[in-house]
Amino acid sequence: MTLSCYVVDAFTDQPFRGNPAAVVPLESWLPDDLLQSMAAEHNLAETVYFVGRPDGYEIRWFTPVTEVDLCGHATLAAGFVIEQFLDPLVDSLQFHSKSGRLGLAIADGVYTLDFPSRPPSPIHPDENLLHGLIQPPTQVLAARDYLAVYESAADVRALVPDMNALSRIHRFAVIATAPGDEPGVDFVSRFFAPAQGVPEDPVTGSAHSTLIPYWAERLGKEALFARQISRRGGELYCRLAGDRVRIGGKAVLYSKSEIYLPWSF
Repeated sequence: MTLSCYVVDAFTDQPFRGNPAAVVPLESWLPDDLLQSMAAEHNLAETVYFVGRPDGYEIRWFTPVTEVDLCGHATLAAGFVIEQFLDPLVDSLQFHSKSGRLGLAIADGVYTLDFPSRPPSPIHPDENLLHGLIQPPTQVLAARDYLAVYESAADVRALVPDMNALSRIHRFAVIATAPGDEPGVDFVSRFFAPAQGVPEDPVTGSAHSTLIPYWAERLGKEALFARQISRRGGELYCRLAGDRVRIGGKAVLYSKSEIYLPWSF
């Protein structure tokens, strides 16, 4: 069996920036252990698989060590591959996932995700979070992930977390965020998920399901522009839409290759 594999840099218009995802279209689902093994072999933050159906695509995402319930950059990368290589006339897509229905609209080179909103609530942090961040945040909230709020973008840039401590937290991952420090940038963030095999994710669409409702309320505006200030960096066009969020970004192709499986299913 031979499968196509595309590596796409998402949330950027430049190669070697944004967040790379491996995209593997499938005709039907393969065994879960094989999907996980391929993701481990790719050793990227996410490998995304999708299977077509009459009303869109079923979609699943795997880090090198586990399946996750929601991933933004890999969904954007999947939409890019479908539009660029499989269905060039498409301008909107519907994905069906463990987090429910996910939409994607395509216009002027921007791929805009329609994701559920996951607003955070104040929470008492566990000791591993505070120990792992080292620099204490001004506020801690949580939804799926911890949201650690800092006073300045410089504080977020300066974080050098203890990943061993963060791997023991009681949530999926940690988002560190602060107001933007450049003209037109509403907020910045970084994302740490060492327990999921991703010490720092370069650009994290799913984190913005929590970041967007938080910053929309704090800043009193629905449309926001965000930067994730990892080493690679990325840009996101954000909007709060009721109980949904819109997360837009660009993408570029890094590679196209073939996966050779020595057996059939």
